[in-house]
Amino acid sequence: MIARLLLGLAAAALVPAIFALLPLLHLAPNRLVTGTPISAGEVLGPWFWPVEGLSALGITLLAACRGRVGSAVAAGACAAAVTLLLIGLGSGADTALAGQPPASRARLAAGAWIGLILLSAALPPAARRAGLPGGGLVAGAGLGALLTILFASGSLDGLSLAREVRSRRDVLGRAILDHLTLTLGALLLALLVTVLLGLWRRGRGAIDLGVSGVQVVPAIALFGGLVAAGSAVLNALPALRGYGLSALGTGPALVGIAAYLLLPLWRGLEAALRAPDAESLDAARALGLSPRQILTDLRLPLGAAILVGGLRVASVQALGLATLGALVGAGGLGTLVFDGMAQFAPDLILLGALPMIALSLAAETGLRAVEAAARRRWPR
Repeated sequence: MIARLLLGLAAAALVPAIFALLPLLHLAPNRLVTGTPISAGEVLGPWFWPVEGLSALGITLLAACRGRVGSAVAAGACAAAVTLLLIGLGSGADTALAGQPPASRARLAAGAWIGLILLSAALPPAARRAGLPGGGLVAGAGLGALLTILFASGSLDGLSLAREVRSRRDVLGRAILDHLTLTLGALLLALLVTVLLGLWRRGRGAIDLGVSGVQVVPAIALFGGLVAAGSAVLNALPALRGYGLSALGTGPALVGIAAYLLLPLWRGLEAALRAPDAESLDAARALGLSPRQILTDLRLPLGAAILVGGLRVASVQALGLATLGALVGAGGLGTLVFDGMAQFAPDLILLGALPMIALSLAAETGLRAVEAAARRRWPR
């Protein structure tokens, strides 16, 4: 109990220390430079002490309490702190930009990012401890709804990142759609290849060596090799161009991403098939079950959680690798990231990176919940 109390007191000083030591905004003459730092007191104004107090209360209770009531209060305090912090950041950005040239930008600084990440990360565990059904998913959905409401109301328009979103809304929507298409297409292709490899009863060692060997090849080298190979094939067989095939674009991106996904899917399949113990298999054979019945009624149900675990790893990996699809003309969020790097525009990089992080967290959380449900349904 004393240790928890001390931990809570130490946590209580964390957010105030961040706001005291680090700026919340940078005021820059344009989108390419860092600009002048602005402290938390100047940015938040009347919201400063409420944000400080709610943050300290939420983090302290999360660190010191394990009960439902304390956790519920912690979740509410952190949610309120995030809300007021975002409102204060938007208001502070508007104030800082008043009277400045049109090209001026108010960019989120280190203190704002650390504070938002810390408070947002505290919400899921607090919601779970409070007994809220689907705590992590509900907390994530709540944060998304909050950002949507504040953005739609114009409360965040002064922030540089919000300006990038408004000016590139159509491009962002298309990039997200392309990114999801690449991810799902590569997952389906990798799943198909994994199933076909699973049906091949011989050469398991060679398959394991092959799918493991792909992982040591740098992604850029693999994508470049696929483009070169595709170009060579199309030069040798130019008639293939009439079918819409190209050395650049979605084709090589799908193949390259799928190649990296084979390892987690293959390992998951192999582990799932080995899930039943020898006694269970002997009993199934003694009952007269055929190999197909053993597969569908014993191996796959008992290994379902392992299969979902492999799919979870592959899904998050696919979302990250789909960024590289932009290098071969396949589109996706990587287009925004690489455009931002080429223009030295941090907010444009974040415009591509933040949705990718959100998609990865959503996939991880959702599939982890499915994996846990499978373990409860078919305990080993």
